[in-house]
Amino acid sequence: MAMNLLQAWGAAKKRLEAAGLAGPVIDARLLVEAAAEATRIDIVTDPYRALTPQQEATLEDYLARRERREPVSHILGRKGFWKIMLQVTPDVLTPRPDTECVVDAALKAIPEFERFSMLDLGVGSGAIILAILAERPNAKGLGIDVSEEALAVARDNAAHLGLGGRVALLRGDWTAGLSDESFDLVTANPPYIATDVIETLEPEVRVHEPRLALDGGPDGLDAYRRLAPEILRVLKPGGLFFVEIGHDQKQAVEALFRAAGAVDVSTQQDLSALDRVVMGKKRPLETAG
Repeated sequence: MAMNLLQAWGAAKKRLEAAGLAGPVIDARLLVEAAAEATRIDIVTDPYRALTPQQEATLEDYLARRERREPVSHILGRKGFWKIMLQVTPDVLTPRPDTECVVDAALKAIPEFERFSMLDLGVGSGAIILAILAERPNAKGLGIDVSEEALAVARDNAAHLGLGGRVALLRGDWTAGLSDESFDLVTANPPYIATDVIETLEPEVRVHEPRLALDGGPDGLDAYRRLAPEILRVLKPGGLFFVEIGHDQKQAVEALFRAAGAVDVSTQQDLSALDRVVMGKKRPLETAG
């Protein structure tokens, strides 16, 4: 006898709980919705709708993959971030709520209809730059990544969101080759996990996420040492920067940006009250008194 949506969700929750997975309720719902081509509203309003044999087979495949610790974002090939939906592959970091703090801080600092140019370093899936451009219609941006595979994902996401005409996505080594004082805003979510910590992470991250986007060197700060002076170089006078950090890196990263000449340096916490975004600006041009 075919399972209905409610039964499928309940059975999926039990399987993921038995596998010891975190967040089994949400993961189960997402996998059932995708396999059954249903929505959250369908589960509430039509809970006894039967799954077809093909849908049951698809759900079985999804659950088996999740039990093997494959991330839901890789199973489904997509992940919601801020107010947009992004394509996700193993070539890019899965966008996380922590990174939404970068978007939130930047949007709070920039009026809705202001014209500005932005640079996103280590663009990955395009999460940060596309979320910002989607809400700032007069902005244009450049995303840089060393991975051509990641850039292909970002280009697809930009096209699907109708933002391809306002963002350029190029392969490069951070800011190498970019002109001085070119951007009003710079964002980055660089690799910041210490090398020896990576092997202690959950399999969803350790096995399935690109190591290049995780490994921040022996102390997790390698990228910031290079980026701090370079971000200040490419920012226009008075321009703003927002970079994601590890929860214990506030003092070190703030110090690097202050040493590079940044002013008004501060740190915003995430929803768990952990330090998450270091921000500041390039000193404005002096004006006559």
